[in-house]
Amino acid sequence: MSTTIGFLGLGHMGAPMAANLVRAGYEVLAFDPVPAAREQAEQDGARVVGAAAETAAADLVITMLPNGELVLEVYAELFTAAKPGTLFIDCSTIDVADAKSAAELAVAAGHRALDAPVSGGVAGAAAGTLTFMVGGDAADFAAALPVLEVMGGKVVHCGGSGVGQAAKICNNLLLGISMIALSESLVLGEKLGLSHQSFFDVVSTASGQSWALTSYCPVPGPVPTSPANNDYQPGFATALMTKDLGLAANALRGNNVDGQLGLLAAEIYTRFNRTDAGRDFSAIVTDIRERSDSPSSEG
Repeated sequence: MSTTIGFLGLGHMGAPMAANLVRAGYEVLAFDPVPAAREQAEQDGARVVGAAAETAAADLVITMLPNGELVLEVYAELFTAAKPGTLFIDCSTIDVADAKSAAELAVAAGHRALDAPVSGGVAGAAAGTLTFMVGGDAADFAAALPVLEVMGGKVVHCGGSGVGQAAKICNNLLLGISMIALSESLVLGEKLGLSHQSFFDVVSTASGQSWALTSYCPVPGPVPTSPANNDYQPGFATALMTKDLGLAANALRGNNVDGQLGLLAAEIYTRFNRTDAGRDFSAIVTDIRERSDSPSSEG
């Protein structure tokens, strides 16, 4: 393939995404400030470069970074190094306002930009089955689609700049609330003598069914592939869910939405994050159990 892809940000999500692009035949110019991440990218077949700006020599540049402030900082550096008309795709999860600012700065610098946050976690990144929620110009989306389809099982054009981030924030708002509600129900079931397996067998085919239960059950046993069966190793870390719910809480307040459950979910995960930032977000069930009177160890 003739398209060269720059990839900046080779963490738990970015590394397998870049590796999938290499396996698909793309030349990937990769950079991360962490030496171990660069070494892994090299082992995966990417051409590791010596500085972030060197990724801008590619035809298309993908970023997967921790926050919007860093995205804007890195973009300012990359724009001056990139050839005119370079397509920038930011797969980070950031504030909608930051995503819109990034796109505006890209256009002002003579480039193109999409916000394309993802859902699916580390397992989805490794398997190439992520869901991409994309905001930006339709023609730019069409140009990016073949690349995104290498890394994702579903790619949705949600609307203009920033709307991809809006979709991600809304999705994770619902997920965070769902996981808390599911965990509270499981702990209540424990206290009432209901086994986890019986709970799963009933609810997974009843009106309370959810993805959080059937794909990511927060207690060991019913879903063998869930992080609960691996001591809550992420997965999707509590720190990331806390960040996303913080973005959602800001959006709820900023848009005058009566989002009482969303704001409470953000508070609950903020508290949990103080002690369990590195565990999977589904470990919230352990916090609820510990905070309940006479917690049961029934499984």
